[in-house]
Amino acid sequence: MPVQFFNQNIRFSIREKNRIRKNILAVIRNEKEQAGKINFIFCDDKFLLSLNKKFLRHNTYTDIITFQYPGKKLSAEIFISFSRVKENAKQFHLPFEAELHRVMIHGALHLCGYKDKTAAQKKEMREKENFYLNLYFN
Repeated sequence: MPVQFFNQNIRFSIREKNRIRKNILAVIRNEKEQAGKINFIFCDDKFLLSLNKKFLRHNTYTDIITFQYPGKKLSAEIFISFSRVKENAKQFHLPFEAELHRVMIHGALHLCGYKDKTAAQKKEMREKENFYLNLYFN
């Protein structure tokens, strides 16, 4: 399967795996890209912080880190902090699953070439996230 789900240091089982796989692949296809093998790895804050320090030299917590592999098809390992998603959902008064889906779409959009370093890039990324959330996850 091109989209797989794994856990690292946490106990978590994603619901509706087949629906989410289909929707993530639809996002990628809609962006005119082809999916290779994409692994979503759900982990705790400590694990994701260690990756952030080691590979990106950032000493901050984050909700997602995407490691893309070279090739014509989009292949990656996408690490998501379960704790950050849960906290963000609470902060923004959203259901956990809605925030989780947003973060997963965010990772897929990074694979498709979208960035979020500048204010303009963040705005475009958020608009795309909202578009795909409404299109595929509502």
